[in-house]
Amino acid sequence: MKENLFDPKPKVKQKKRLNVLPENPEKKEGIGRFPSWLHRKLPKGGNLLKTEDAVRGSRLHTVCEEAKCPNRLQCWSQKTATFLVLGKECTRACGFCDIDFSKTPNPPEEDEPIRIASSVKELGLRHVVITMVARDDLIDKGASHLAKIIKEIRKEVPSATIEVLTSDLSGDEQAIRTVLSEKPEIFNHNIETVRELTPRVRHKATYDRTLQVLSAAKGHCIVKSGLMVGLGETEEMVKQTICDLKEAGCDIVTIGQYLQANHKKLLVKAFITPEEFKRYEDFGHSIGIKHMYCGPFVRSSFNAEEVLKKVREK
Repeated sequence: MKENLFDPKPKVKQKKRLNVLPENPEKKEGIGRFPSWLHRKLPKGGNLLKTEDAVRGSRLHTVCEEAKCPNRLQCWSQKTATFLVLGKECTRACGFCDIDFSKTPNPPEEDEPIRIASSVKELGLRHVVITMVARDDLIDKGASHLAKIIKEIRKEVPSATIEVLTSDLSGDEQAIRTVLSEKPEIFNHNIETVRELTPRVRHKATYDRTLQVLSAAKGHCIVKSGLMVGLGETEEMVKQTICDLKEAGCDIVTIGQYLQANHKKLLVKAFITPEEFKRYEDFGHSIGIKHMYCGPFVRSSFNAEEVLKKVREK
């Protein structure tokens, strides 16, 4: 059996319930209507259908759809999408995520790398973001499949830059090396929340393991991570997380508002104001993080190409 060089087990026993954050005794129904800064106009343009046709025609999944991303219409209208690989069923059931859960998902599709590469070419993507479901059922956690996808994209569209948004790959150092050996421009793995809320928000991943995974990528490529706010964390907790990500080697940190995907998921505890997001952004820059991208609608892969450009300029 292959040795796992990282801590293979969470230190805190995970609960099966999804709504595990403590209820607000004054507002059990939640915190009410969306504030004004969470309203925006529908995007214009005729590219939305072109993006949808490219995705449907290649029988691909996107995290835009599976995770009910609030930016889907805007991104698709700009002919960009974040590909979700290794199926659309995850072997983890995190309290915030709307992707379907399965202990025994379907095997990886052998032609998926070619289909994705063809879609990248059809859409004319200059920057490609590939994310994945957690595949704890696979020996290498899906790393070799992800590596094949990078290879096919390089072959079909050599000029494209590639960003991978991986699971923690169960902390398997060899699996991480397998992905990094294909030299993606950005290695992204989200810490998702602050240390104190991690056992409640994430199903199996641990805070420290995420930091270890990010540290393993340091020096190989640009390292990126992100978290959600509005789950009950304090400002000091978020600032400590930013410090921990800096220490782990992150060049880019994204912070966005958590939004409840359905009634079974964790409740939103607070709507974070644009002013608070600006404080997080300023704090990250003050301690030396190359690029902070913070705001209500920010997601890990949102405007990813523009973020890469800004980091390279710096």
